[in-house]
Amino acid sequence: MSLRSIPLIPTILVVACAAIMVALGFWQLGRADEKELLLARYKGVPENAEPIAYPENDEALEQGLYRPTSANCTEVVGTRSTAGTNRVGAKGWAHIAQCQLDSGFEADIALGWSRNPDAPEWSGGEVTGTLAPGGKIVASPPLADLGPLAKPDPEDLPNNHMAYAVQWFLFALTALVIYGLALRYRSRKE
Repeated sequence: MSLRSIPLIPTILVVACAAIMVALGFWQLGRADEKELLLARYKGVPENAEPIAYPENDEALEQGLYRPTSANCTEVVGTRSTAGTNRVGAKGWAHIAQCQLDSGFEADIALGWSRNPDAPEWSGGEVTGTLAPGGKIVASPPLADLGPLAKPDPEDLPNNHMAYAVQWFLFALTALVIYGLALRYRSRKE
């Protein structure tokens, strides 16, 4: 196959797409490094860290993750039960209340753990616990006569950016190989 017989526009499209995929792969490699630093910061929070006020914005939330916090739930907006693990690793139900806080914000309060999926009665009040991802407070001590939930652990956050990077590189390679095979097939037909 001569250079003149290679279709220009499809070749430009495939090469551009492969270049974008490679760029996304390198971007994911950078994100992997950022995530590693973030996880190291979370793991560095001491067991006896000073309690913080419940964060009032996303940046403060990010800075306060895995630290002790407290809030006052003035109104329980709703409750739900989801799969949960207690402090000794037993599986059961985590009971969560969606609360209106006295600061005007809404937050999920993980009240505690039980084997019963039915939501317990809880009408709100002062909550202390650990600030978990998503702004959830994992109550400690547990509330509503429930058992203690497992403490939020930064080890549970995945750092899968390296896998995403490999995926993007493989997508680019696959696109180029398929296009090369298509060109080879075309040249044989001619």
